[in-house]
Amino acid sequence: MIRIRYLHDVSLPISRDRVEQAGQILRENFPELAERADKIPQLLQDPFGAMYRTTLLVAESSLGKVMGFSLLLHLKEIGSSFLDYIAVRKNVRGGGIGGALYEATREYCQGIGSRGLYIEVEPDSAESAPDESELAQRRKRMRFYENYGVRPIINNDYHLPVGTPPTTAYLLFDGLGRTELLSRSEVRAAVRWILQRRFKEVVDQAYVERVIESFVDDPVCFRPPQYHPSADQIRPVVPGRLEKPFVLVSCEKHVIHHVRSRGYFERPARVAALVEAASSLGLFTMIGSRRFKEDTILAVHDRHFVNFLKVVCTKLSSDRPVYPDTFPIRRSDRRPKDLPMQAGYYCIDACTPLDRNAYQAARSSVNVALTAMEEVLAGNRVAYAVCRPPGHHAERKVYGGFCYFNNAAIAAHQFSRHGRVAVLDIDFHHGNGTQDIFYSRSDVLTVSLHGHPDQAFPYFSGFKNEIGEGLGLGFNRNFPLPLGTQEPDYLRAFEKALECIMRFRPDFLVLSLGLDILKNDPTGTFNLTAGTLHLIGKRLGQMRKPILVVQEGGYNLRNLKSGSVSLFSGLAESGLI
Repeated sequence: MIRIRYLHDVSLPISRDRVEQAGQILRENFPELAERADKIPQLLQDPFGAMYRTTLLVAESSLGKVMGFSLLLHLKEIGSSFLDYIAVRKNVRGGGIGGALYEATREYCQGIGSRGLYIEVEPDSAESAPDESELAQRRKRMRFYENYGVRPIINNDYHLPVGTPPTTAYLLFDGLGRTELLSRSEVRAAVRWILQRRFKEVVDQAYVERVIESFVDDPVCFRPPQYHPSADQIRPVVPGRLEKPFVLVSCEKHVIHHVRSRGYFERPARVAALVEAASSLGLFTMIGSRRFKEDTILAVHDRHFVNFLKVVCTKLSSDRPVYPDTFPIRRSDRRPKDLPMQAGYYCIDACTPLDRNAYQAARSSVNVALTAMEEVLAGNRVAYAVCRPPGHHAERKVYGGFCYFNNAAIAAHQFSRHGRVAVLDIDFHHGNGTQDIFYSRSDVLTVSLHGHPDQAFPYFSGFKNEIGEGLGLGFNRNFPLPLGTQEPDYLRAFEKALECIMRFRPDFLVLSLGLDILKNDPTGTFNLTAGTLHLIGKRLGQMRKPILVVQEGGYNLRNLKSGSVSLFSGLAESGLI
C-alpha cells in the first residue's frame, strides 16, 4: 500500500530519512543533479534563504520505503507554484506511482491556494533531442502531462538555451481545474520569479528581461494537443490521493466507562461530538488506537498506584461505583486492608469513582494518546488524541478530577526520548498531575493557563509561584486567571505563555486541550468563544512545531463541536500545512 504525504522540514528523524531517500532517487534518475539533491534539506529548513517555500511530497510503502517524490516550490506573493522535480525509483515499473504523485501534487497546490502550477520539460521535437532513446523519453514525459491537460505555453523565448552546457526547456502550465484564462501579466510575473529565484545561478538579468518581454499574447496561447486529443479540456483536481494533513485517534472502548451519577459530566457522548465535528472539516485521517505496554504508564506513574487501580477495579461492580469518602494523610504503613477503602489514599477528590471498567477505559485512553504520539513521530504535523477519560489531574501517585492516568504526560515522556518537549495546558482547571510529574525535570517544560486555584478546582495547585524545583526550577509556569476572564485578558496571558515556550525552543508541543474554557461550560467560568480558540490554533500553528493535541475537559456538547472546529481550522489556516 502506498501513502503520499508531504514534508516541510527535517526536524524529525523520520523526515530526515524520507528526504535522504528522495535525494537518492533524484541522483539515480539525474546524476548531474547530485548537488541539487544535497540541497533539499536546506531548502526545506530555510525557505527565506531560498526565497521560496519548498515542499517535498513522498510516495512511501507501508515499510517506509520512498518509491517516488515530487519537489514543489511555492511563492505566496504571486500565488503560484513550480514543480522542480518529480521522479520514481528506477527499478519501479508500473503501479501508477508517477501519476498518483502528480495527482497528489495538484491536490496539494489547490489546497494551499495556488492559482496554477508551472513545469519545465525538455522539448519533444526531433531536432532538439540528441538521440532516439532520449527523444522517446521526452515524448513520454510530455504525453504524461498532456494526460492532465497540461501543455506548453507557446510564442515566447522561454526555450532559449541557457547555462553550461546549454539546456533548453518548454514552460508548461497546469491551471489546477480553473476556468479563468492565463493572462500575460500573470505569466510574466511567474516567469520572473522562476528565472530570478529558482535559476538565479544560471541566468543573467538581460536573459530574464528578454524572456519576460517575449510573452506577448494576452491571454497566453498553448500548443495544440499532440498526444491526447482531449488535452485542451480542463482537468479538475480530484481529491483523495494526498494523505490528509491531520490525524485523529480514538477508541470505542471508552464507552465502557459510563458513570451515571448525578453531576458526573464526563460522559461517552463527548467523544462522539468531537469526532463528528472533526470529520466535518475534511482535515483528518481517522485511525484507531494501538495497544502499548504497561511500562509506558509506569514511566510516569508509581507502580503501587497503578497496581491498585488494576486490582481494585477487577473486584468492583460496573453498576455500583466506589467513591472515596476518607482522605488520610498518606502513610504507606497505614493503608486500609480493604482495597476499595484505599481509594481515598490514592484519590484527590470525592467526585472520581472507581468501578469494574475504570482501569480498562483509562488504559485505552493512554493507548489513544500514545498512538497519536507515534503518528507525530511518523511525520504528521498535527495528531489529535480524543482521550476519554481525560488525564491531566492524575499525578504520579494519585488520581482524581475524572482522570486516572495522565495521557498527556505519558505521551510527553515518550516524546522526551526524541527531543525537548513543551506541554501547554489550556483546560479551565489546572493540570496538577502534569505539573507534579515533571516538576523536577528540565527536559519537559510545563505551562498552564487556568482558573485561579483560589476559586477553581483543584484548589491546591496552579499558583503563579510554583515554578519547579531542583533540575526543574524555572521549567514550570502557571498563569492563573480570575473567574469570568474575557478574551482580551486571556489572549494576553496566552501570548506570555507562548513566549515561555518559544524561549524553551521545544522539538514537540503537547497541547492539553480543555474546551471547558468556553462560555456556558458547566464546570468553567471563563467568557471565551469559539473565535478565541481559532486565534489560539492560528498562533500555535505559526510556531511550526509538531503538535500532539490531547483532549482533556469540556462538558458542553455544543462547545465541544464549535470549539474543536475553530481550533483546528485555526491550525490549518496558520500555514502549518
